[in-house]
Amino acid sequence: MTATQQTFRLDRDCVATMIPGGQPFELSKGELVLVTQTLGDSVTVQTAHGYLVRLTPADSAAMGLAAAPSPAAAGDPGEPFALESVTAVLKNVFDPEIPINVVDLGLIYRCEAEPLPDGTHRIEIDMSMTAPGCGMGDILKQDAEVAARSVAGVSDVQVELVWDPPWGIERISDAAKLQLGMM
Repeated sequence: MTATQQTFRLDRDCVATMIPGGQPFELSKGELVLVTQTLGDSVTVQTAHGYLVRLTPADSAAMGLAAAPSPAAAGDPGEPFALESVTAVLKNVFDPEIPINVVDLGLIYRCEAEPLPDGTHRIEIDMSMTAPGCGMGDILKQDAEVAARSVAGVSDVQVELVWDPPWGIERISDAAKLQLGMM
């Protein structure tokens, strides 16, 4: 389900993540929230008090706000490894405030594959955030790791947050700039 700007009553207690600080935030069953963004398995809601929080993929799926995350989405495990598949799954990792994926937002600085002796690959990703001190950094880093690990032929993933060079709007893809009304 892809819905935005929809009011929704929570049918379970859950712990969400406060945006942009990254702190845990408890939501109670029966609480009314406004769904502001549903992209990939990332769901952002606004609470009755105006806080923006991100629901976990498991809670989002359990409440019918997003499809259950599917590790098979990256391809058949029998398929040969392709680095393009890693980039493709990273395009399903979204910034919780801006409706753009981390690739098109220009947050992925480096994505390389290193072949391992067992025939699998280690993926090394350097990524940044739109601002130093962004509390969502560790969450988006984990999202990127989970996404890359889902690709056939990947057995290890290393994601590092980097701050040099600093992120700037020039890193946003032309398609994303168009979507954001910047062109």
